[in-house]
Amino acid sequence: MSTFDTYASRFEHIRMRREDGILELQLHSSGGPLRWGFKPHMELSKAFRAISHDLANRVMIITGTGGEFSGPRASEGVEKGFHAMRPEAWEHLHADGMELMDALLSIQAPVIAAVNGPAVRHCELALLSDIVLASETAEFQDSAHFPDGLTPGDGINVITPLVMGLTRSRYFHLTGQILKSHAARDLGLVNEVLAPDALMPRAWELARQLNRQKPMVLRHTRLLFTHDLRRRMLDMVGYGLALEGLDIADSHERAQAQGGSH
Repeated sequence: MSTFDTYASRFEHIRMRREDGILELQLHSSGGPLRWGFKPHMELSKAFRAISHDLANRVMIITGTGGEFSGPRASEGVEKGFHAMRPEAWEHLHADGMELMDALLSIQAPVIAAVNGPAVRHCELALLSDIVLASETAEFQDSAHFPDGLTPGDGINVITPLVMGLTRSRYFHLTGQILKSHAARDLGLVNEVLAPDALMPRAWELARQLNRQKPMVLRHTRLLFTHDLRRRMLDMVGYGLALEGLDIADSHERAQAQGGSH
């Protein structure tokens, strides 16, 4: 089993603190808002797995830094390293993508997301939580898949139909829709919308409320709530990431045919 001291300071992009069994994860890059990339991806899967092995974690809060939860928004000006990966590199990312989803859902503690601002890269990290709080400044988008030339197959494809419905989910992905916090609440993605300065106090208030429950009840309730999600992820994420890999191969081949790099 893991202990907090063995993993708390291991990760460059995750700041952790724990108080009375409540674990807070703050995502960041160099102390500022998280800039998504290969290293955060790999670190999060390892961190979630270590956390899942530590039963001293009774409740978990996940949040971002500064004015954003996760970014940057994918666009023509954003580096496209994911679009130029060789097969062996994508094979590694494929395995890590499956591990990221399973490790998160293996955590035996209720998870509260405190979405402090735009979550435009991997917003499923928040949406898979048991309770989702959002700042009035938050917004949700899947900017890095269909709008950026990739199939949305790495786990977000599983959660969005469940939280907003199939028809709304398809529109969300195909159009690159940006959902502001109040719209996200109305569609069922978010439980509460709060002023920015009230977000973390409310997350901790709820965490302390949950923490009054018996440890076994906390663990078993979380296991029950995540069981079907883990099964769905097992069914769909490996397949979805394989399709993304074909997109990568096609993108690389087109760039080579044009005599450049994507």
